[in-house]
Amino acid sequence: MNPKILLFLLCIATIAATSQETLSFKGSKPYRATNSWSFICEKYALTGAASIQIAKTEKGGILKLAVETTNPAFNIAGTSYIYLADNFIITCSDKGIRENKENQIVSYYSLSPLEMNKIKNIDIQSIRFNIKGNSGKYSSQTGNFTAVNQKTYFSTATDEAKKKHTTALEIKALYQY
Repeated sequence: MNPKILLFLLCIATIAATSQETLSFKGSKPYRATNSWSFICEKYALTGAASIQIAKTEKGGILKLAVETTNPAFNIAGTSYIYLADNFIITCSDKGIRENKENQIVSYYSLSPLEMNKIKNIDIQSIRFNIKGNSGKYSSQTGNFTAVNQKTYFSTATDEAKKKHTTALEIKALYQY
Protein backbone atom coordinates (compact mmCIF):
# COMPACT_ATOMS: atom_id res chain seq x y z
CA MET A 1 0.00 0.00 0.00
CA ASN A 2 1.20 3.49 -0.78
CA PRO A 3 2.80 5.09 2.37
CA LYS A 4 0.95 8.37 1.75
CA ILE A 5 -2.42 6.60 1.71
CA LEU A 6 -1.49 4.67 4.84
CA LEU A 7 -0.47 7.89 6.63
CA PHE A 8 -3.71 9.57 5.51
CA LEU A 9 -5.83 6.67 6.83
CA LEU A 10 -3.92 6.73 10.12
CA CYS A 11 -4.60 10.46 10.50
CA ILE A 12 -8.32 9.97 9.78
CA ALA A 13 -8.53 7.14 12.33
CA THR A 14 -6.77 9.27 14.95
CA ILE A 15 -9.08 12.22 14.35
CA ALA A 16 -12.15 9.96 14.56
CA ALA A 17 -10.94 8.42 17.82
CA THR A 18 -10.14 11.75 19.48
CA SER A 19 -13.26 13.57 18.26
CA GLN A 20 -15.59 11.35 20.28
CA GLU A 21 -17.05 12.63 23.49
CA THR A 22 -17.73 10.99 26.82
CA LEU A 23 -21.01 10.72 28.68
CA SER A 24 -21.47 10.27 32.42
CA PHE A 25 -24.42 10.83 34.73
CA LYS A 26 -24.99 11.04 38.47
CA GLY A 27 -21.53 9.83 39.43
CA SER A 28 -21.32 7.01 36.89
CA LYS A 29 -18.05 6.30 35.16
CA PRO A 30 -17.56 8.06 31.82
CA TYR A 31 -18.57 6.15 28.69
CA ARG A 32 -17.39 6.78 25.13
CA ALA A 33 -20.16 8.59 23.29
CA THR A 34 -21.08 10.12 19.98
CA ASN A 35 -21.09 13.84 19.45
CA SER A 36 -24.30 15.49 20.58
CA TRP A 37 -26.82 15.84 17.75
CA SER A 38 -29.35 18.64 17.62
CA PHE A 39 -32.63 17.20 16.33
CA ILE A 40 -35.43 19.52 15.19
CA CYS A 41 -38.40 19.50 17.59
CA GLU A 42 -40.97 21.71 15.86
CA LYS A 43 -43.71 21.54 18.49
CA TYR A 44 -41.37 22.54 21.34
CA ALA A 45 -41.75 26.31 21.13
CA LEU A 46 -38.99 27.26 23.61
CA THR A 47 -36.03 26.20 21.44
CA GLY A 48 -37.36 23.95 18.69
CA ALA A 49 -34.54 21.48 19.29
CA ALA A 50 -33.62 18.44 21.37
CA SER A 51 -30.07 17.31 22.10
CA ILE A 52 -29.47 13.58 21.47
CA GLN A 53 -26.38 11.54 22.35
CA ILE A 54 -25.62 7.80 22.40
CA ALA A 55 -22.96 6.14 24.55
CA LYS A 56 -21.59 2.60 24.47
CA THR A 57 -21.51 0.66 27.76
CA GLU A 58 -20.43 -2.84 28.75
CA LYS A 59 -24.07 -3.98 28.70
CA GLY A 60 -25.35 -2.17 25.64
CA GLY A 61 -25.72 1.59 25.53
CA ILE A 62 -27.28 4.76 26.86
CA LEU A 63 -29.51 7.31 25.13
CA LYS A 64 -29.15 10.85 26.49
CA LEU A 65 -32.10 13.10 25.70
CA ALA A 66 -32.00 16.78 26.70
CA VAL A 67 -34.07 19.93 26.07
CA GLU A 68 -33.87 23.51 27.32
CA THR A 69 -36.43 24.54 29.95
CA THR A 70 -37.58 27.55 31.95
CA ASN A 71 -38.66 25.39 34.88
CA PRO A 72 -36.10 22.97 36.38
CA ALA A 73 -38.95 21.09 38.11
CA PHE A 74 -40.02 19.70 34.74
CA ASN A 75 -38.55 16.40 33.55
CA ILE A 76 -38.46 14.10 30.57
CA ALA A 77 -40.36 11.09 31.89
CA GLY A 78 -42.26 8.06 30.74
CA THR A 79 -41.58 5.77 27.84
CA SER A 80 -39.65 7.19 24.89
CA TYR A 81 -39.53 5.71 21.41
CA ILE A 82 -36.67 5.66 18.91
CA TYR A 83 -37.89 5.38 15.31
CA LEU A 84 -35.28 4.08 12.86
CA ALA A 85 -35.09 4.77 9.13
CA ASP A 86 -36.30 1.24 8.34
CA ASN A 87 -39.50 1.83 10.41
CA PHE A 88 -38.23 -0.29 13.33
CA ILE A 89 -39.23 1.09 16.75
CA ILE A 90 -37.15 0.80 19.92
CA THR A 91 -39.10 1.28 23.15
CA CYS A 92 -37.09 2.92 25.95
CA SER A 93 -38.52 2.37 29.42
CA ASP A 94 -38.10 5.12 31.99
CA LYS A 95 -35.69 4.09 34.77
CA GLY A 96 -35.93 7.47 36.52
CA ILE A 97 -32.36 8.54 35.71
CA ARG A 98 -32.64 12.31 35.27
CA GLU A 99 -30.61 15.47 35.76
CA ASN A 100 -31.07 19.20 35.50
CA LYS A 101 -28.02 20.90 34.02
CA GLU A 102 -27.62 24.53 32.95
CA ASN A 103 -31.31 25.20 32.16
CA GLN A 104 -31.66 21.75 30.56
CA ILE A 105 -33.71 18.78 31.63
CA VAL A 106 -31.87 15.56 30.82
CA SER A 107 -33.09 11.97 30.86
CA TYR A 108 -31.07 8.78 30.29
CA TYR A 109 -32.43 5.54 28.84
CA SER A 110 -30.72 2.13 28.73
CA LEU A 111 -30.32 0.32 25.42
CA SER A 112 -29.73 -3.44 25.16
CA PRO A 113 -26.90 -4.92 23.06
CA LEU A 114 -29.47 -5.94 20.40
CA GLU A 115 -30.85 -2.39 20.26
CA MET A 116 -27.33 -0.94 20.00
CA ASN A 117 -26.58 -3.37 17.17
CA LYS A 118 -29.70 -2.16 15.36
CA ILE A 119 -28.95 1.58 15.74
CA LYS A 120 -25.31 1.22 14.73
CA ASN A 121 -26.48 -0.12 11.36
CA ILE A 122 -29.58 2.03 10.70
CA ASP A 123 -29.92 5.79 11.17
CA ILE A 124 -32.26 7.22 13.79
CA GLN A 125 -35.21 8.92 12.07
CA SER A 126 -36.87 10.47 15.13
CA ILE A 127 -37.37 10.17 18.89
CA ARG A 128 -40.72 10.56 20.65
CA PHE A 129 -40.66 11.70 24.30
CA ASN A 130 -42.77 13.29 27.07
CA ILE A 131 -42.10 16.36 29.20
CA LYS A 132 -43.97 16.26 32.50
CA GLY A 133 -44.57 18.89 35.15
CA ASN A 134 -47.03 21.55 36.25
CA SER A 135 -46.90 24.28 33.63
CA GLY A 136 -47.73 27.87 34.41
CA LYS A 137 -48.50 30.96 32.40
CA TYR A 138 -44.88 31.71 31.43
CA SER A 139 -43.26 28.29 31.70
CA SER A 140 -41.98 25.86 29.08
CA GLN A 141 -44.36 23.43 27.46
CA THR A 142 -45.28 20.01 28.74
CA GLY A 143 -46.69 17.12 26.74
CA ASN A 144 -45.61 14.80 23.94
CA PHE A 145 -42.91 15.86 21.47
CA THR A 146 -41.08 14.38 18.50
CA ALA A 147 -37.44 15.20 17.78
CA VAL A 148 -36.73 14.62 14.07
CA ASN A 149 -33.30 13.85 12.65
CA GLN A 150 -33.02 17.01 10.62
CA LYS A 151 -30.22 19.60 10.76
CA THR A 152 -32.16 22.68 9.66
CA TYR A 153 -35.75 23.78 9.31
CA PHE A 154 -35.39 25.00 5.76
CA SER A 155 -33.49 23.91 2.67
CA THR A 156 -33.83 24.08 -1.06
CA ALA A 157 -34.03 21.30 -3.62
CA THR A 158 -30.61 22.30 -4.96
CA ASP A 159 -28.97 22.39 -1.53
CA GLU A 160 -26.16 19.81 -1.55
CA ALA A 161 -25.43 19.87 2.21
CA LYS A 162 -26.40 16.86 4.28
CA LYS A 163 -29.84 17.41 5.77
CA LYS A 164 -29.69 14.63 8.38
CA HIS A 165 -27.20 13.44 10.98
CA THR A 166 -25.50 10.15 10.04
CA THR A 167 -26.20 8.58 13.44
CA ALA A 168 -25.46 4.98 12.48
CA LEU A 169 -21.99 5.89 11.23
CA GLU A 170 -21.10 7.72 14.47
CA ILE A 171 -22.49 4.93 16.67
CA LYS A 172 -20.58 2.34 14.64
CA ALA A 173 -17.38 4.36 15.26
CA LEU A 174 -17.82 3.71 19.02
CA TYR A 175 -17.17 0.04 18.31
CA GLN A 176 -14.00 0.59 16.26
CA TYR A 177 -11.58 0.99 19.18
